[in-house]
Amino acid sequence: MALYFYITLISLIIHFVLIVPFINFLYKTKFQRADQSTRDAFDKPTPIFDSYNRHKTGIPVGGGILVLTITSLLTLFFIGGFQFFDIYTHTNYPSIFLEIVIILFGFLSFGLLGVFDDLKKIFLWDGKQFFGLRLKMKLFLEIILALIISSAMFFGLHISIVYVPFFGVFNLSYFYIIFSTFVIAAFANAVNITDGLDGLASGVLLIALISFWTVARTIIDVPISIFIAVWIGGMIAFLYFNIYPARLFLGDTGALSFGATFAVVGLILGKSFALPIIGGIFVIEIATSFIQLISKKYLKKKFFEVAPLHLLLQHKGWEEPKIVMRFWVFSIVFALFGLMIAFLK
Repeated sequence: MALYFYITLISLIIHFVLIVPFINFLYKTKFQRADQSTRDAFDKPTPIFDSYNRHKTGIPVGGGILVLTITSLLTLFFIGGFQFFDIYTHTNYPSIFLEIVIILFGFLSFGLLGVFDDLKKIFLWDGKQFFGLRLKMKLFLEIILALIISSAMFFGLHISIVYVPFFGVFNLSYFYIIFSTFVIAAFANAVNITDGLDGLASGVLLIALISFWTVARTIIDVPISIFIAVWIGGMIAFLYFNIYPARLFLGDTGALSFGATFAVVGLILGKSFALPIIGGIFVIEIATSFIQLISKKYLKKKFFEVAPLHLLLQHKGWEEPKIVMRFWVFSIVFALFGLMIAFLK
């Protein structure tokens, strides 16, 4: 157990050493939130959102790039070190190599998609396009990536079952690919939607990752334990600079990657039922956005004044730090309840 704490501490120190020069680099390259109005899924202006976020213009949005890069490299380094020194590396699947490749593929592929979206928003804006990738194209690419990951989990790791507490185990067979594709794409967007206030998505994700790290250590899955330990170190360093008032944002790079990988980790751990509970804040955020989207499209009116939930609370007069802190508290509650569900027999 102590070895994983050392891994987290080493990751934290390395991220801390690199993050300030990285922020300065982002300023020099102008990888910053532009002073332009955003657009919703229907290519309509979002004046309410803009009014609450205009003061954040100029803050770098490439925080996810650093965490993505360092976490991936350190994960490979530590897993290689475990193998080289013949340290116990138990896994619940046929191949340690394939397990970590699937996780890192999800981590990096969704990150690259996010990088492209961030670059399009910042450098390729022409005033006529949707803010970043168009919704349909972005969702299509997410589904393709999620489908590749899901197929690898099904055919490579032979994952096809879902455990539902009190009801038992259900073998979904090939339908597992469809199920996991939906879960991965949904969480990628859920974290991206949640990443709207300083420290909100990163703080909630950190709490959720600690929960999954507890599960990974309990079932003795060493590759995931190493990966999460490194990732937690990076998230702590990032959160230090992301809390109000933020000096750095995840951007789509981090939000899409972290959301998708969070789902992949939960699925590989076999905790698909606990996943939406531990990530309950993310589920609520995307649910309120989805309800608003459907209502506007088919009923031609808003269900909420604004969405998602954190923006609605902000519109009601709640201060940004108050919303974030309350969401963190509820995230802890969700995590505890999710862990209880995860360990039910």
